[in-house]
Amino acid sequence: MHGDHDHQFAILGLGTKVFLLNCNVIGDGGDTVSLWDQKEGMYYHNNCYFEGWVDYVCPRGWCYITDSKFYGHNLTASLWHKGIDDKDQKFVIEYSYFDGVPGFPLGRHHSDAQFYLLNCIFSENMADVPIFWPVSPNATEWTWGERHYFYNSHRIGGDYDWFKNNLTEAENSPSPEEVNAKWTFSGKWDPEKEMPSVLPFVFLPKPRNASYNIDTKEIILTWIPSRNAESFNVYFWKSKFPQALKNGEKLKDGPSAQGKPILIKNQKEKYFEPGSLENNATYYWRIDEIIGNRVIEGPLWHFTTKN
Repeated sequence: MHGDHDHQFAILGLGTKVFLLNCNVIGDGGDTVSLWDQKEGMYYHNNCYFEGWVDYVCPRGWCYITDSKFYGHNLTASLWHKGIDDKDQKFVIEYSYFDGVPGFPLGRHHSDAQFYLLNCIFSENMADVPIFWPVSPNATEWTWGERHYFYNSHRIGGDYDWFKNNLTEAENSPSPEEVNAKWTFSGKWDPEKEMPSVLPFVFLPKPRNASYNIDTKEIILTWIPSRNAESFNVYFWKSKFPQALKNGEKLKDGPSAQGKPILIKNQKEKYFEPGSLENNATYYWRIDEIIGNRVIEGPLWHFTTKN
């Protein structure tokens, strides 16, 4: 409409405890997702696609994003964060993929902020430009210094030194296993526990799909039901593959190695305790939902236990 790609807010607002689930949020300008409650803002985004121009995902306060995709059209920055009211405020992104035009930079911030990127993939188009302080009249010096932390994140075509593993340098040296949504919000909010059943399908398996190195002690499978689910058919079985899958490995023998789904029971609870499990084994599970007289088959999930 205006012949430029200046600020264009697809989502702009204050408030706290905001969910974005299974959304495509696309803008033809900057600041596509702008949730800006600087003091109390807490934002959780899962399985989303974000696209825009400069600073197109730019939260203030606390923000956690997982299993999402990003696409930037600009050569300034994709991510932006402001965390000045509490030293603990942070922007955490896990299991996500970043792409954009050739030479797109990852991020910047004009004032204090804190970034954590774990288990992310960057396309070959990402520039060799660390998250930076911009030269701008609006920029202020970082009181708490440079706080940009990475773990097991890699770029297609080769990594840059600035996103090597440095999680141990963060305050209290969190382990990768500690970093999750509840940790992001420092216990003030546990969005994955409070998540409402608003989607038309079963969602958010725990353990996370394709996770590995899972401790077999007292494991409990959980999920978020669809908004209309009345009960659940729980399927759970051990893979026929003789050895456990390693991180990122796919079944060489295809579906035949998965084994046949085993119906355990029908229940109304949204959790299941599988009992004693073997070490170094891959397990599959599926939750089919009962809605009226219909059975809605759920997706196939799996996890691998510790060696």
